[in-house]
Order: sequence, then structure tokens, then C-alpha cells
Amino acid sequence: MSELNKDSNKEEKINPKEFENLIDQYQFNLKELTPGKLVKGKVVKVTSNYVLVDIGYKSEGLIPNEDFKNHQNVQNINPGDDIEAVLERRDYEEGYLILSKSKAVAQKALNNLEKAYHQNNWIIGEITKKSKSGYTVNVGINTFLPDSHADVKPVKNPESLIGNRYKFKVIKFDRKNENAVLSRKLYLQDEKEKRKRQVFDKLAPNKKIKGKVKSLTKFGAFIDLGGIEGLLHISDMSWGKINHPSEIFRAGEEVEVMVLDYNEKEEKVSLGYKQLTPDPWENIEQKYQVGENVEGKVVSLTDFGAFIELEKGVEGLAHISDLSWSRKNVHPKKILSPEQKVTVSVLNINPPARRISLGLKQAQPHPLELFKEKHSPGSVVKGKITNITNFGAFLEVEKDIEGLIHISDLSWKKIGHPSEVVKVGQETEAVILNIDVENEKLSLGIKQLQGDIWEDFFKRHKVGDLVDVKIVRLTHFGAFVEIIPGIEGVVFISELADKKIENPEEAFSVGEVKTAKIIKLNKKEKKISLSFKQAQIEIQKKEYQKYLKNQDRSLKLGDIMKDQLKHIDPPKKNTKEKEEKKEEKDD
Repeated sequence: MSELNKDSNKEEKINPKEFENLIDQYQFNLKELTPGKLVKGKVVKVTSNYVLVDIGYKSEGLIPNEDFKNHQNVQNINPGDDIEAVLERRDYEEGYLILSKSKAVAQKALNNLEKAYHQNNWIIGEITKKSKSGYTVNVGINTFLPDSHADVKPVKNPESLIGNRYKFKVIKFDRKNENAVLSRKLYLQDEKEKRKRQVFDKLAPNKKIKGKVKSLTKFGAFIDLGGIEGLLHISDMSWGKINHPSEIFRAGEEVEVMVLDYNEKEEKVSLGYKQLTPDPWENIEQKYQVGENVEGKVVSLTDFGAFIELEKGVEGLAHISDLSWSRKNVHPKKILSPEQKVTVSVLNINPPARRISLGLKQAQPHPLELFKEKHSPGSVVKGKITNITNFGAFLEVEKDIEGLIHISDLSWKKIGHPSEVVKVGQETEAVILNIDVENEKLSLGIKQLQGDIWEDFFKRHKVGDLVDVKIVRLTHFGAFVEIIPGIEGVVFISELADKKIENPEEAFSVGEVKTAKIIKLNKKEKKISLSFKQAQIEIQKKEYQKYLKNQDRSLKLGDIMKDQLKHIDPPKKNTKEKEEKKEEKDD
């Protein structure tokens, strides 16, 4: 106190009369000063031990410096500063009022706690340390914050909360014991509800709203709308195709989106970004017509085709079958590459399904068209056998041009399988039989390289000619015979022999060579009918004529007939008589 006395001695001395007036002036107010009362004043002076405060009374108040250590740094206190304190006692010996800053802070804190507790309001405090089951929070006095009320979610790093100031709800309060329990979780939940209600009050379908990208996932982005999060699905980000939301957005950026739908009860909000721009599929049929060629860019390749972007948000599929005129199954990656610019033809438009079918090969001349300009039926071409099937073989005559050599056009001979004549990889010549651009067919023939053996046969033979044939097949109605390699005819059962034959297989065998007579020629249908029976008669006739020429002309006709009759069997009995005798016997 000596320091204060020294300082007070330097002040101007008040005469007794003035001192008496001051006592009268503050006599009533002094009666109101009781221990525990909260007073307000201004800092007069700061010393090394005390802070001198003018509280508007005759005597000034003293606050020990150590009373500030938990609340305020004395070095930051300056003369003229407003200050609150609680009157502890009066030092009559020195003439000063002893004040307490810490008790003022505690009293004010209790008042704030009580008010917040009863009015369900919040209070600000600083988390100062971690305890076994919670935290110590200083709000002017020390209070308790349970672990379960530290945050909405479990706190993974408790030390991160220490030293920070937060807002809390008061869930328990005891003024007498100066005890309070706080909850930061309840405050956060309450604030979230308030913000949520504020946001939902502003929402409306098709309304534009601003937000901040909170996080990105493979299926979309979560947008913070200022209290709630809305989902912006990847399908609503762009009219065009994107692989990941990060191609358009990044976390933390502010964006404007459109409200598509919301459910306040379930706290769900669906947002759209592409809806802020016109739908490129509107009036799509007016922008593109079937049959026209358009420019596009390859955006992706799959096993079944290529997706081609015609404009932002409009993609069409060029199926693998419409990429090349080649019959080979070539993967799209071997024909196109991503980002490649191409010209395609519009094949089909389906606006409701938002689909466009495109063709790469249709935008180019068909190879057969160019081929037809250089070749014509009857021309000979050369190529390589690429494939063999049961019905024929395919010959590649130019790149992306394959012709079919039907099994019937491989050889004039009858064959069972094309592999009997050609092999895969074999180079050979063929005659062009037909070029059908519309149906994309090229017909070829190998046997035609030898000329038409049928035409040659019909020129060299006529009805009545005798020919040597080989039996190649036997049927119930006769026998098929090979006249020359590549040309077959038929001998019907009635023409096999002069006697009746029920089963040709019992009378003849495959491979047997016999002489037959041509009895019918059908040049148009290339059919030939022959007869063994008539051939035998013809042979006998020729032998008889030859015999006559070698005989002496003096021979009588009777001698000749007698000589011929020796080779004829005697006539059999009348069949009718036999049948009558049989009937009599049966009776």
C-alpha cells in the first residue's frame, strides 16, 4: 500500500470543508455498497501489484493483479478502460475498497448460464483441458462438457478441441454450487435445424440456387446449400457423357444449380446442372435427317461399336456391323481411335429413347460400286480363299471385297464338300458370275474357267446316241449315271432292261459301266434321260446289220431266218391258260 500512498501524496490536498461535502454526497450510495455487489468503473492507474479503479464513490477500488491471471492480461489494461468487479470488503485503515475481478467474471458467468439454461439459449466458452470422461470449458467459471456432447459425431482427435472457443447449450445448472454441464452437440444440431428450415423455405422445383461443392464421388457431387446437402447426380451434370464428376467440378468451388426435387421430411434434395442449359435433344429431328452425312468425334469405343459425339450432349452409336464393309469381325479399336473426327451417315433417330444410329461405312462408297466400275460378269479375277463352309468358299478379290464361290460352281464334277477342291489360303482365279451392289453380293465360279461343259455336250450329242456311262447312284426309280465328268443323266426303272425289274440294286451295282442310249435331252434344264434297254436293242440291230453284210448274197431268206431262230427260246404257254388251270386246281 506504500506505493499507493506515495502516489496519493502527490495528488492535490483537499481542505476539510470540501472533504465534508464529499462525504455528504456519497453518504447514501455508501450504504448500498455491500460485499458481493457488482460494480462498474474506470481504470485510474495500473501498478505492479494493483489496478486502481474509480467506481464513482468517495473511495477508489483496488483489484490485485493476480486476480486477472485467469481472465485478462494486466499488461493489456490501460487507464480509462471500463471494468467490472465485485466488492469484497472495505479497507478502513487505508481507505480503499477491495474489489475482485474473478468474482465479477464468475458472477456474470453464472448469470449468463442461468439465463441460457432457462431460455434454452447458447453460451460461449473455451475448452481448456481434457478430462477422463469429457472436457473442462471456461465460460467465466469452469464447466463440464461430456465426451458424448462434444460434437455431432465422435471426436477422433480430442486434443484438436482444446484452446478453441465454441458455442454450447446448457443442459444442467446449479447456481448454488456454481456447477453447469454443457453440450456442443445440441447447439450444432439446433443450428443445423435452423439452417435446414431456412434452406427448405427457399427451395422450389426448377429454382436456381447457389451452393458449394462439398465432396465428389463416382456417382455425383454433394452440394452444401447452407445448412443441408443436395445430391447432384453425374447423369444431371452434363448433356454429354462424362466418366467422373471431377471432369466438371472440384471440391470447394461455388456453383449454381437447379432444384429438381426435394423432400423436407427425408432431408433429400436432388439437383441438376445440365438443366441450366437447353436440352440438345429438343427438335433433334429438325437438326439431323436420316440419310445425311454429318461430322462427329469418337468419344468411346466398345466391343459392340463406337459412340460418336455429333454435338455437346448428342451422341450416336455406330454399331460394329456399320463400321466397315468387310465381312470380317474387326474390333472397333482397329478401325477408329478416341477423339478422331469422322464423317458418318444418320441411319435412324429415336427422340423418345434419345438414340441415334450412325453408320461409318454408309458414308463411304460401297467397295462393290468401285469394283463394278472396273469389272463385269465374265471377267476373271484372282484372290485368296479366306473361308470355307458347307455351301461354298469365300474368295477375297480386293480389300474388304469377298465373293462367294458356291459349291455348285467349284467343279463340274459332283463334290461332297468345297474342301475337296480348294483350301484356306490358296490363291486361285475365278470367273465373275454376278455383282449385286444392292444386296452386297459378289458371285464367283471356278469351274467356269473351263468353259460350259453342258453347252459343249449338247453340241456334240443328240437323241439316239449311244454312250458309255458309269452307274454312280441307285434309287427305287432307277439309276443315276455319269456320262462324262461333271455331267450326269438318269435311267428310269422302265428303261433298265427288257424284263421287269423291281429293285435296281439287285440287278445293278454302283461303279458298273454300261452302254446307254440318249432318249431325251433338256438343254434348258440341263437334264438327260437314257435307256439301257433301248441301247441293247440298238446294239443287236447294229450287229445284225453287220452280220448281213458279211453273209453271201446267195443265201436264202429262209436259211437266214432259220439260223436266227436258233437263238430264240420257244414260246411259253399261254398265260391265260395257265391261270385257268390254276383256278381249277384251287377249286
